[in-house]
Amino acid sequence: MSGPGGTAVAPAPTPVPTPVPAGTGARPPARRSAWSEGVDRLRAGATTEPGRLRIIGAALALLVVAFGAVTAWQVSGRAAAADDVVTSSQPLSADAASIYRSLADADTSAASGFLAGAQEPRSVTEKYEKDIAEASRLLVKAAANTEGSSASGQEIAKLNQQLPRYTGLIERARANNRQGLPLGGAYLRYANEQMTTQLLPAAKKLYDEETERLHRDYDEASAWPFVALALGVVALGALGWAQHRNYRRTNRVFNQGLLTATVASGAVLLWLVAGHAVASSGLDDSKAHGQESLKVLNDARINSLQARANENLTLVSRGAVTTADNKDKYDTDYTSNMAELVRRLGDAGRLADDAGGSAPVQQATAAVKEWKERHTAARVADDLGDYDQARDKVIGEKASTGQSFTEVDNALEKAVSWEQREFTEAAEGGRGALSGLAIGAAALTVLAAAAAVLGIGRRLAEYR
Repeated sequence: MSGPGGTAVAPAPTPVPTPVPAGTGARPPARRSAWSEGVDRLRAGATTEPGRLRIIGAALALLVVAFGAVTAWQVSGRAAAADDVVTSSQPLSADAASIYRSLADADTSAASGFLAGAQEPRSVTEKYEKDIAEASRLLVKAAANTEGSSASGQEIAKLNQQLPRYTGLIERARANNRQGLPLGGAYLRYANEQMTTQLLPAAKKLYDEETERLHRDYDEASAWPFVALALGVVALGALGWAQHRNYRRTNRVFNQGLLTATVASGAVLLWLVAGHAVASSGLDDSKAHGQESLKVLNDARINSLQARANENLTLVSRGAVTTADNKDKYDTDYTSNMAELVRRLGDAGRLADDAGGSAPVQQATAAVKEWKERHTAARVADDLGDYDQARDKVIGEKASTGQSFTEVDNALEKAVSWEQREFTEAAEGGRGALSGLAIGAAALTVLAAAAAVLGIGRRLAEYR
């Protein structure tokens, strides 16, 4: 290269980069996570009104949808429990009571037939066979609706195992009785012992288990959906706050989208409160004036059947079975059964809330009083050694304890039918109050969420 005046100029030396010691060089900036970037964008957006509106719209939509989802979930569970009360647990409880009653009535009929002599009346035999067939049918039905591993399933299996043994003993007792052999009375006592120590306790446990299941369904169906109610109040509060904020910033009284969301959410909340209140009232009424009365009446009917069986066996055994204090066991049990029957009838009278329920109970109470008087007369005749007269006073066609027992049983059956109808009407009314609520709540809250988003969108459009 030439400089001024032709003087040669040496080229400038190329700068040599200074080596950087290992470990001290600059590093590329660290990569940020998507979460961090999202948080920063959210913070940046929150500093502007459009960003804040987007956040408010998303929060409102999420809150309203959560309210609808929880409402649908909780109402569905309660509706299912209410449906179980009407269609499953209460019918199973009633069937369990009928199993107990059929078994006890069969035992009573067997003893009555035995007392009649070698040739049992055809009507008594048919009644016994009808009771056994009814118990067997109901056991099959209960087994089909019960898990085998459950407590109820185990009691059903026990009943199915023991029932053929009982009927076998009854047939032996009948065969010996037809031949006039004293062994028939022993077989009858063995059959009664198996009934009272094996079959009836198992049937009682089955009834208790099914009744407890019914109470659990009642509790679940009647429980208030507090989570859904709380979310509904929060959602309405948030929608009200959003509209108030909109009014302060724009002086516009209404935002159509937010107003629609508020009305829809308020409708769901009001429907939830009213529907559940009506459902709880109906279910509580069916429990207090239906199921509780049914339980007391079923217990009373069982006590009357047991009293009748023990009354018959008192004559069959003729003092062969005694208590520890040397009293006739069956007559002692009869006295206990009658005392319990009187107590149950008193409870049933107090629970009956109308003439349809109280009138049969009063009839049964009067028949029990007459029954006790006739029983006393029969015991006097038996104690004086007049067995035939005592038997006539127990199983005779006129003025016998058997007639009194039939009057008691018929009156109690009438009362049970009435209370069952009362239960069904009240429980179905309670169940109906929840029908459609889950679907309706879901649809209305989806509408509310969409309306809230559209309402916020109208405000966002003003910034474009």
